[in-house]
Amino acid sequence: MPILRVHVVPNSKVDSVAGEHGGAIKIKLRAPAAEGKANAALIGFFAEQLKLSRHAIGLERGERSRDKLIRINGLMEEDVRRRLLRKHRNESTAIP
Repeated sequence: MPILRVHVVPNSKVDSVAGEHGGAIKIKLRAPAAEGKANAALIGFFAEQLKLSRHAIGLERGERSRDKLIRINGLMEEDVRRRLLRKHRNESTAIP
């Protein structure tokens, strides 16, 4: 059960993986950082991107911080990083 370091940027224009930030995966979310909306959006984003149920993803630490620890059941850490960052690399190199 991997635990990932994540850096969240709330109030963004789109929900997306934005690369890495100091060893953490940087995630941009449209949701505001108020009343747990960004945390709920983050869990939903991971569930959708990794094709897992929301119950397989948990917030371990950082409920009120941009820097969070996320637990993911059912995948290895290397698989999670590869899936998220590969998708980011593909999107950032695409020609509009």
